[in-house]
Amino acid sequence: MTEIVLTMMVKDLPPTEGQGDNMAYATSEEIAKAKEMDLLTYLRNYEPGELVKVANGTYCTREHDSLKISNGKWYWFSRRVGSSTALDYLIHVKGYSLPAAVETILGRSLEKPPVSYKQPDRSSKILLLPPRNENPRKVTAYLRSRGIHPAIIDFCYRNNLLYEGMPYHNAVFIGYDEKGIPRYAALRGTASKFKGEATGSDKQYSFNIPAAKESTTVHLFEAAIDLLSYATMEYRAGRDWHKDHLLSLAGVFITKREDVVPVALERYLKVHPEIDTIILHLDRDAIGRGAAQGIINGLGKQYAIQDELPEYGNDMNDTLRYQIMMKEAHAR
Repeated sequence: MTEIVLTMMVKDLPPTEGQGDNMAYATSEEIAKAKEMDLLTYLRNYEPGELVKVANGTYCTREHDSLKISNGKWYWFSRRVGSSTALDYLIHVKGYSLPAAVETILGRSLEKPPVSYKQPDRSSKILLLPPRNENPRKVTAYLRSRGIHPAIIDFCYRNNLLYEGMPYHNAVFIGYDEKGIPRYAALRGTASKFKGEATGSDKQYSFNIPAAKESTTVHLFEAAIDLLSYATMEYRAGRDWHKDHLLSLAGVFITKREDVVPVALERYLKVHPEIDTIILHLDRDAIGRGAAQGIINGLGKQYAIQDELPEYGNDMNDTLRYQIMMKEAHAR
């Protein structure tokens, strides 16, 4: 199972020092000392029964399964707050006052010096992108053969979301972080069934097209081709294909847990807290249905979720190609 790499944003929580009058009861030195303890270290030392391992390097708490701990940080997805310290956890999750949280951490440290379990920061993977072919004719021909409209293809080229990689002429679909730095690349063969990812790809930044203007809705797809297929169908129907967020998941997988939320979706919801509606366009097969149910179980209490199956075939590209075939048949 893939490790969640949480990259926390400064705005997630207000500074601990901003707790008002509580500052009179905890010195700045005590607060600084308490802040040194990360949440994983705190829980493993003092509340081990509260930890639940959900993936390699990723934990949640028994009380809050939407609170994920990974990459030396934690994030409570249902409340959209996060940090790295045990101090912020006690204050913003457990409801402690600042002095009580400081006293709890420092007091337990004196009674039982903690063993450090601080996780390394893996948020800066090096993405190795293949060289770019300045004439992407093979990628263009491939996408046109899958029914993708030239206007959608051109949009991706102009916004550096897509290019033709060398030497294999693969289609390269790029995902960026909040600073505009490429962090993920899906590779799709133009002359074979090859599917892969560029070395160093971080799945939480999978290929996506944000809404042109503010939107409270995100449409979810298994792969970049499905996302572009939906955009094409909206374009062909004369609708604004760019009015909502479009997010691909870099594939989905079978899991024994019934409430697994893909890391790409978790990150996207954190970055776009205005979103309140999720529309699923996942495949009809067992893996796609399982992934859809996991998202519904994991986020159904916090978001309005619509599960829209592909109208024809197994996926959105099957539906697009069926629509094109029927239109051509009627034209003859």
